[in-house]
Amino acid sequence: MARVYNFGAGPAVLPEEALLEAQRELFDYHGSGMSIMEMSHRGKEYAAVHEEAIANLRRLLHLPEDYDVLFLQGGASAQFAMVPLNLLTPGQIAEYVNSGAWASKAIKEAKVRGSVRVVADTSKDIPTRLPALESLTFSPDAAYVHLTSNETIAGTQWAVFPTTPTPLVADMSSDFLSRAMDVRQFGLIYAGAQKNLGPAGCAVVVIRKDLLERCPEDVPIFFRYRTHAAEQSLYNTPPTFTIYMIMLTTRWLIAQGGVEGIERRNREKAAKLYAAIDASSGFYRGTAVPEHRSIMNVTWRLPNEALEEKFVKEAAARGLKGLKGHRSVGGIRASIYNAFPPAGVDALIEFMREFQAANG
Repeated sequence: MARVYNFGAGPAVLPEEALLEAQRELFDYHGSGMSIMEMSHRGKEYAAVHEEAIANLRRLLHLPEDYDVLFLQGGASAQFAMVPLNLLTPGQIAEYVNSGAWASKAIKEAKVRGSVRVVADTSKDIPTRLPALESLTFSPDAAYVHLTSNETIAGTQWAVFPTTPTPLVADMSSDFLSRAMDVRQFGLIYAGAQKNLGPAGCAVVVIRKDLLERCPEDVPIFFRYRTHAAEQSLYNTPPTFTIYMIMLTTRWLIAQGGVEGIERRNREKAAKLYAAIDASSGFYRGTAVPEHRSIMNVTWRLPNEALEEKFVKEAAARGLKGLKGHRSVGGIRASIYNAFPPAGVDALIEFMREFQAANG
C-alpha cells in the first residue's frame, strides 16, 4: 500500500526514516530478544535510548546547562495544569495571552489553581491574528507570563516573542524544533510529542533549574517538576516507546542540519503554499492575517462549505489526507510539520489549481 501525504494536525506525520528504523527494530531490539516496548525502563538498552533522546534535544536546542529536559505523561493538556501548580505561588497572579483555543484551555486550567490576568485576547478575532507586541504590558510582580507559540486551529504563530519581566512560559506543542530560537528567553517550554517529535504519549518540558524550587509543598509529589528532574524522568515508568521514537526523530532532525536546517525547509514549504492561496484571486482565502501566518498549520476557506467538503473528499482520493479544518472553525487546514515532505506540498498545490479550474 502506498503512503499518502498526511496533513493531519496530530497525531501527525513522522519521518519515514524513523518509522522504518522502528519497524526493523520492533520485534528484536538490538539482539535483546525483546521489543523496546517490552523491556524494563531500568535496563541498559532502554537507558541508552533515554539518554540519547535527552542529549539530542539538548543539542538541537543549544540548551544551556542551567536547563533540564523532562519527559512527562499527559501531553500538553496536563501541562496546562502543571505549570500553575508549580509556578503560581499563593498571593501571585499569572499573566496569560489568549490567542486562541489552546491558550483558552490553558487559562481555564490556571484559574482552577489561582488568579489569572489576561493581558491580551485575540481568540475571537476574524481574520485570526496575534496581539501586537507594542500593545502588551506585563507586571513585574506576576508569577510568570504564558503564551501559545503556534495556534494549531487558528493557523497563527508568534514571529517574535515578547520580552517579559518575569519567566516566559510557552506551549510549543505544534512548532517545537521547527525554527531557531534563544531558549534563554524562556523559563519553561512544553510540547506534546505528537506533532513534531513522535507519537502521542508524552510531553517534553524544558525548564530553567531555578524554577524547580518554586513548587509549593501542597502540590502532590508526582505533579512537581522537581520530582521528575531529580529522577531524570524515571520517577515512574515513562512512555518508553514514545521516547524511543523521539530519539529516532531527533536523530533525523540532526541529520537534516538541526533546527536551522529544518527551519529553511519549513519556511520554503509554507511560502509555496501561501503563495498558491494568495494567487487564487480569492477562490482560496487565508484565514490568518499575513504577518501572523503559521509555517506549521496553513488554514484557508473556499467560497462555501459545500465546496470545502468536496475539496476534502477529492483531495483524499488523490492521497492528500487530513485536510479538513478543525471541527470548531471548519475550512481547510494543511499541517506541514517538520517531517512533512516538500513533495507533498507540491502535490497539494497542483491539486488546488486543478480543483479551482474545475470549480471556480
